[in-house]
Amino acid sequence: MSADTPIQQVERAELAVRITPPWLLGRAARIVERNVIVYRARPLVFLSALVEPILYLFALGVGLGALVGAVTGPGGQPVSYSAFVAPALLAASAMNGAVYESTFNLYSKLKFEHLYDAMLATPVTSRDIAVGETTWALLRGSLYSAAFLAIAAAAGLVTSWWAILAVPAATLIGFAFAGVAMTATTFMTSWQDFDLVQLVLMPLFLFSATFYPLDVYPSALQAIVVLSPLYHGVELVRGLMLGVIGPGLLVHVAVLVGLGLVGVRFAARRLDTLLVR
Repeated sequence: MSADTPIQQVERAELAVRITPPWLLGRAARIVERNVIVYRARPLVFLSALVEPILYLFALGVGLGALVGAVTGPGGQPVSYSAFVAPALLAASAMNGAVYESTFNLYSKLKFEHLYDAMLATPVTSRDIAVGETTWALLRGSLYSAAFLAIAAAAGLVTSWWAILAVPAATLIGFAFAGVAMTATTFMTSWQDFDLVQLVLMPLFLFSATFYPLDVYPSALQAIVVLSPLYHGVELVRGLMLGVIGPGLLVHVAVLVGLGLVGVRFAARRLDTLLVR
């Protein structure tokens, strides 16, 4: 048998690199890589989701903020309405990005493109798909969060260096919602079911202490607001951006991490049920 030529040796080395699971995320990293390649060819689609929170920021934070004045922020100190709303919009942006990526896009790949059926013909497993799609949703949300934070800082709405941690905090928010949204998508049977997604997201967006301090709500409603995952995300990001740091932030972190772990676990099980026959 003749020895491999230098070109064949290089090709074998490249093939070995491609089929060897990366040390980080394992084969799920290939799912992330595939999404990066797809969106690299559609940059406008990728960037369009950044427009909405920026419009909200300047319409409500700047426009309405001129009429509202100061409100009670974390720790009881007064802050401008713009500085109060900006962290909430960052948190809501992370939620929306993760949910939309894990619902509309996932449903198309699952039901129409049959992309995951093709993936399972390779060593990729349903768990890899769940972890990979969740990771991609987090990466996408992190980029949006970083861009939004930069714009908020340029507008003078960032008052503490702790705000640097707002991007990892927004990633936790995306993690909490991505797994749950992915699990819900596996139960959907038509595009009409996505009306239920809006039915859930809109109340969360409006009633998670996003635009008003928690003590403004009636006592009975406050107990319901505290149950909202977005509320914990808003309070976490708001505390970091305003520099109000305390042990209570760890509670918000624990809630978001716990919800994310449970969501990804159930999403992997559901994908395994649907795809592995």
